[in-house]
Amino acid sequence: MSVHDEPDDELLARVFLTRVIEPGDEAGGRWVREFGVGEVVRRLREGGAALPGVSGKRWAGLLARAGAARPERDLEVARDAGVRFLCPGDAEWPGQLDDLGDARPLGLWVRGRPSLRMWALKSVAVVGARACTEYGAHMAAGLAAGLAEQGWVVVSGGAYGVDGAAHRGALGAGGATVAVLACGVDRPYPRGHSRLIGRIAEQGLVIGELPPGDHPTPSRFILRNRVIAALTRGTVVVEAAHRSGSLVTARAAQRLGRHTMGVPGPATSALSAGVHELLRGEAALVTDAADIVELVGDIGQLAPDRRGPVLPRDLLEPAARQVLAALPGSRAARPDEIARRAQTAQDDAIARLYELRALGYVERHGDGWKLTRQAVMSVRGGPEP
Repeated sequence: MSVHDEPDDELLARVFLTRVIEPGDEAGGRWVREFGVGEVVRRLREGGAALPGVSGKRWAGLLARAGAARPERDLEVARDAGVRFLCPGDAEWPGQLDDLGDARPLGLWVRGRPSLRMWALKSVAVVGARACTEYGAHMAAGLAAGLAEQGWVVVSGGAYGVDGAAHRGALGAGGATVAVLACGVDRPYPRGHSRLIGRIAEQGLVIGELPPGDHPTPSRFILRNRVIAALTRGTVVVEAAHRSGSLVTARAAQRLGRHTMGVPGPATSALSAGVHELLRGEAALVTDAADIVELVGDIGQLAPDRRGPVLPRDLLEPAARQVLAALPGSRAARPDEIARRAQTAQDDAIARLYELRALGYVERHGDGWKLTRQAVMSVRGGPEP
């Protein structure tokens, strides 16, 4: 439901609740499910008997918030900032958020033109450390660009480090990206990313649960991560220390049955320790966009086979390779010895040796045959002739 339409009671009630109930509050979600959004708002406005499962102190705090809530004003501020409010059940509402149960957002504030529901259908989260290394930023940007080039939407949290690199990678590839904020979407955070988040809003989407002007807190960052996990088909963690918030996103993805992936880093890097812990569990190891798409994409979207470079000896026929492998590395050998080691007839071995001589792999030494210098290096893994 757009803020450009005349707001109905359901919309106003949910906007009101975003001022009163914190994101991810399962007690609040349970009240809405059991009593209906209208009744919950009425009880909060009138300040009567507390709703079930809440202490007197907390109820008093909710009533204080309710007394200050002005949903009409919030909608007006949102409209002036080009922000719309989505309710569960709206045509643009991403149905996968319903998997959060009572922790489902009461509504979402959305800045940007595209349809959130359509974009979320083919999206991947790329998250990681704020204080990432150059390697982490490089990998995040490369993964995001690769995903964008294959038509996937990159979702992240708009933070410094891996998040910012992921958003920039997608934008740089001319792709789609969504920033999920832990504050009002009209006031980008961190401030150092104001231009980046503004660019995301122009080319993609900026979304959040908190009403206009609201500020982030540590708990709001953590609870925001469940939305990133639920919104997407899978979560990729690029760099994360043992207590990184991005691990919260990955574990939420696991609980929701989404794909969880990790990018390995140096074994000595504390910033990769959390990722390696994930990889020891159920997370899949990924190194590029093709790996990710193979997991989250449709059946048949397989990553290419991983092979080293094709070397000249790889192009030899199997019988010729077998004879080449039968020659000793440091001395000449007679044809009968070579045939025996290659498990073939002597005439066949001689025919193959002449083929190999023409290609520069062997040379005649009297009655015997010996590997050329270039062939010795090739067989031992050195430069090819």
